[in-house]
Amino acid sequence: MALETRILTADEWDVWFDHLELAFGGVPDSPVERALYKSLTEVERSLGVWDGGNCVGSAGAFSFRLSVPGGALVPAAGVTMVGVSPTHRRQGVLTSLMRRQLDDVRAGGEPLAVLTASDPAIYGRFGYGTATYSVSVDIDTTRVRLSVPPGTDDVRLRLADPLKALPDCERVYAALVAGRPGMPARQPGWEMQGLVDPPEQRAGASALKCVVAEGADGEVVGYARYRVKPDWEQTGSDGKVQLHALDALDPAAYAALWRYLFGIDLAWRVRAFGRPVDDPVLHLVSDVRRTQARLRDGLHVRLVDLPGALAARAYGAAVDVVLEVEDSFCPWNEGRWRLSAGAAGAGAAGAAVCTRTEDPADLELSVRELGAAYLGGVTLTSLAAAGRVRELRPGALAEASRAFSGDVAPWLSHGF
Repeated sequence: MALETRILTADEWDVWFDHLELAFGGVPDSPVERALYKSLTEVERSLGVWDGGNCVGSAGAFSFRLSVPGGALVPAAGVTMVGVSPTHRRQGVLTSLMRRQLDDVRAGGEPLAVLTASDPAIYGRFGYGTATYSVSVDIDTTRVRLSVPPGTDDVRLRLADPLKALPDCERVYAALVAGRPGMPARQPGWEMQGLVDPPEQRAGASALKCVVAEGADGEVVGYARYRVKPDWEQTGSDGKVQLHALDALDPAAYAALWRYLFGIDLAWRVRAFGRPVDDPVLHLVSDVRRTQARLRDGLHVRLVDLPGALAARAYGAAVDVVLEVEDSFCPWNEGRWRLSAGAAGAGAAGAAVCTRTEDPADLELSVRELGAAYLGGVTLTSLAAAGRVRELRPGALAEASRAFSGDVAPWLSHGF
């Protein structure tokens, strides 16, 4: 029987999600998580591959607005829920889903598609480049001290119910989005993702807790969400603090929140996952080696409308370069493109223009490398050193790499 690929209907969602759980190992999500993702699913953007009455492949997308260098919020398809049944692997199911999905993204006018990869080796062949990384830390607070900036003692901290504090926390988050590329502006409903707290998945840790930081006027200027996992050894307590989110509007509030986490009774370690690679905590600690920092890939970016995407972001230096781009999966992006832009902050002169050209190419690369460099966290010079970018005009590589690079490391603030 021929496989059928089609848009999901609302009454097929449970079967579709059951397939996805099977594709990811067969362990069901908690009822709370399942209900949340059912409410967030955009059915009209969800694809299923059917073999008779069985769903054997899936792919979905969320309608995001993603922060890019310069602070613009660019429409982006948040690719998600991609899976293929074990019985239908290596039969072209994934390729057909990626083909249909990127065609739909293009038709919908979104210049970018983005995803987090369960297996990073898969998506490069579809033009996705690794654009952000994150760092996880495991800090021994018995041996590491914090050096906090002036004003930290003036910050007032108070424990708050995570749900009741949510509006204040969301205001803090929203104020930070434009300043860090890679952060999605939260669409309605997504604010609840950070509060999902099924007891069966706490693994002995406490319920989710929230502490908020207030400035002199009483306004919330930062927050942290965390759990505490009590543990005991023969010598005494050995608890761990598990940090799930921490955002702050100024250095004093940021340091006050970390100092609070370091001081929780009966806990001697603070563990945080998925923090920015330039997280200021790495400069507050007395011994960075004992943070046990570990790097991991984050957001993978795919330019769907190449000229639209390159024109949507700002550039850190003036640039006028001709790019020879290879993109066999989305051939409308292939060819030579002239990218011209003034330096960011130059007013109208800073606006970027990207148009087709017959002029000789200055750099040769694939759309995958453009995706990796797009948010400013991966340099074109490092990609060239790996043989992924070829310089055809002397000096063009340094010029373009300076322009694409940013002052703030891009960061995906939450999964999807």
